[in-house]
Order: sequence, then C-alpha cells, then structure tokens
Amino acid sequence: MEHVPNPGDDPVEPDLDESLSVGDPILGKSRLLSRQCDTCIFASGNRMHLQPGQLRALVDHAREQERYIICHDTLPHYLYPQAKPAICRGFADRYRTQALDLIERLWGFIEVDPPSLTERHDNAERN
Repeated sequence: MEHVPNPGDDPVEPDLDESLSVGDPILGKSRLLSRQCDTCIFASGNRMHLQPGQLRALVDHAREQERYIICHDTLPHYLYPQAKPAICRGFADRYRTQALDLIERLWGFIEVDPPSLTERHDNAERN
C-alpha cells in the first residue's frame, strides 16, 4: 500500500507511473467513483483508522499540489487487484483543484462503482 503522509512529513513527490493513472485509455476520460467506497477516508467514524491529523495532511497535500486523492480501494495491490485507480468520490465532492477542473472541462469523467467484496471473492474463485 502507498505511504500515507502524516502531519509534519516533508511532502516528497512520488514517481507517478501508469499503474496509478486514473485515465481510461479507451474512453479518454478519467475514472471517478460513482459514490464513496465503504471505507472512505471522508466517511464519518474514521473507518480507515487514520491517525489524528492524517486526513488533514492528505487533503492539504492534494490541494497544495492542485491534484486529487485516489481511492485507497482502487490502488494496485490493495484489496481489489482487478480495480483500476479512480478518483476518491469523497475528495471530489468536497474540494475543487486545478486538476479536477481541467479533467472536467477537457475530457470529462467516467463514473465507476467502487470495488466490492463480492468482486474480490468472485475473482478469487476464478483463479
């Protein structure tokens, strides 16, 4: 799983590679979750068990970089390896950044459902 910044961390820009791209190469649009995932970092109750200030650090970093947050459930090698990276719905519904504005104006979004445990179990049975 990707490093989650903590308050006080020096923001180091990770190398972006294609495995973290939210772009759909066939449709030419960016993937955005159609709703928050079940453990969204923006949901009430701290379902991801973030440390105090960790959510604020994530949001501040994304906003300072004028980017967005990728949903943790869609990160490669997390719970759902078949999922393609998608923009976190919780972030997109609460914040506007230059990247989100440009994506919306130039290419648009393709809404995708969050991955589910059903998909994970179905894929495990196929393998």
